[in-house]
Amino acid sequence: MSHTANPNNKVTANIDGITVTVPEGTTILNAAQKAGIKIPTLCHHPDLNLRATCRVCLVEIKGQRRLQTACNNPISNGDEILTNSVSVRQARKTVLELILANHPQECLTCVRNGNCELQKLTKDYSLTESPFGTIKDKLPLEDSNPCIVRDMGKCIKCTRCVEACQEVQQVYAISTSHRSGEYGITTAFEKSLADSPCVYCGQCINVCPVGALAEKDDTQKVWAALENPNLHVVVQTAPAVRVALGEEFGLKAGSAVTGKMVAALRRLGFDKVFDTDFTADLTIMEEGSELVQRIREGGKLPMLTSCSPGWINFVETYYPDLLPHLSTCKSPQQMFGALAKTYYAKEAGISPENIYVVSIMPCTAKKGESARPEMNSSGYRDVDVVLTTRELARMIKMAGINFAGLAEEEFDPTLGLSTGAGVIFGASGGVMEAALRTVYELVTGRDLDNVDFKMIRGLKGVKEAEVDLDRLKVKVAVTNGLKNARLLLDKIRKGEADYHAIEIMCCPGGCIGGGGQPIGTDTVSKKARLEGTYEIDAQMPIRKSHLNPEVIRLYQEFLGHPLGHKSHELLHTHYHERKR
Repeated sequence: MSHTANPNNKVTANIDGITVTVPEGTTILNAAQKAGIKIPTLCHHPDLNLRATCRVCLVEIKGQRRLQTACNNPISNGDEILTNSVSVRQARKTVLELILANHPQECLTCVRNGNCELQKLTKDYSLTESPFGTIKDKLPLEDSNPCIVRDMGKCIKCTRCVEACQEVQQVYAISTSHRSGEYGITTAFEKSLADSPCVYCGQCINVCPVGALAEKDDTQKVWAALENPNLHVVVQTAPAVRVALGEEFGLKAGSAVTGKMVAALRRLGFDKVFDTDFTADLTIMEEGSELVQRIREGGKLPMLTSCSPGWINFVETYYPDLLPHLSTCKSPQQMFGALAKTYYAKEAGISPENIYVVSIMPCTAKKGESARPEMNSSGYRDVDVVLTTRELARMIKMAGINFAGLAEEEFDPTLGLSTGAGVIFGASGGVMEAALRTVYELVTGRDLDNVDFKMIRGLKGVKEAEVDLDRLKVKVAVTNGLKNARLLLDKIRKGEADYHAIEIMCCPGGCIGGGGQPIGTDTVSKKARLEGTYEIDAQMPIRKSHLNPEVIRLYQEFLGHPLGHKSHELLHTHYHERKR
């Protein structure tokens, strides 16, 4: 939108013979969408700033000599616009042909085959060959990063990933370099992504229109484990996966597919299907008790949550002086792994060396988290392999499972029972809301009648709340996305953060917008997933973590009590400065 535009004023124009009236400053692209006209784009993304680098969205405006880009030009009163003239179609076709000439023709073996924006446009414009031939040498795959693979031979230089990394996340791992024909996307000093300040969040993957960026595929490791008769393979599923997985099979965003997901995992061959929501409840017991202890004993405040590995990588990289503020709790994923190879191994009578733990996560950074050297408190690597939501969908499709037609099934007991508080971990504000539900009752000894802390829900950058705990006013803040995290971290550095606790989630929207979620994730799908998450919570018979009967039994029979010796041994960790 133009900085001089007044959205209260209206402009009327004609697009392909259709009269449309929109607020002043509306782009031609958005005005056309209102008229039901689709203008093709490649560099444009609804959640990112305007770039106008690809030139695919060209349109013809009567009275102007040159074609104009629709994504960044505001529509003017009285404009007569053609989006489908001969000159427009030819210009777009030429642009696509030039992109194809500089792009490998490897669609059948590309991870984005069938879900590639460039592939779709070449089909729409009936392109079967490029008159310019192929002018690009094949570039080597860059897979030194533990979570993300870069195939820069497929890069179309749309700069979406740069925008996501620099403007949305403010990590600055990806940038542009050179000019003209040498212009490209790279890292600082053109080093590997592993040697950059990348925090593994995967937001660059989510916005890439082609297959230049992808998660490291670990599905073959899981197939091999499932085929190994000596291994007892268990799987855990993160809260945000159940409201996004259905999108991979044509269901609406936000559809709760928990039961179908469990059924599909059993059909894939997992010996036990458990729920990360169980250890989300456990995290609240430990993290909530840690917060109360810090408040009562003068510990480091505000306490910062430690569930999001991308956020942990970020604070270790950019704010190492604030590491004492971090909760020492492991994430629910890692707590689960530690318990699977100790508590569950004892319960099931299985040697921990024969237990293989698979995680299904909405997050690419979880792959790196599971490989951290600190995450072996069970005596073994706690979590053996992590799959994203996308990778699980690929396995289900490969197995020929009719996901939408599956009858719903329940999680296995012991590590499969959870509460509504565990479910909402997937949404920004969910960890804090779950903690408040428990901390209130632990401190006051009274029942909390209204468990819905709606003031800290939603996609807003920074949210605040204050809760009265027997005359102690506990002030909390919630944020999502690392750009927003910087705002709060800078306040802590300046001594201006008068909070007791802060929840920080690496990805915009929280885990529901994670870097491993279905391609096409945007604000619309995030909102739908948020709604789906809170609908599940509202329907749960138990909505407070400390009332989970399996968590209670875990403490009685194995851990003892929150923050006890056994808990510290298995469920807590430490963090350290990460060199850039």
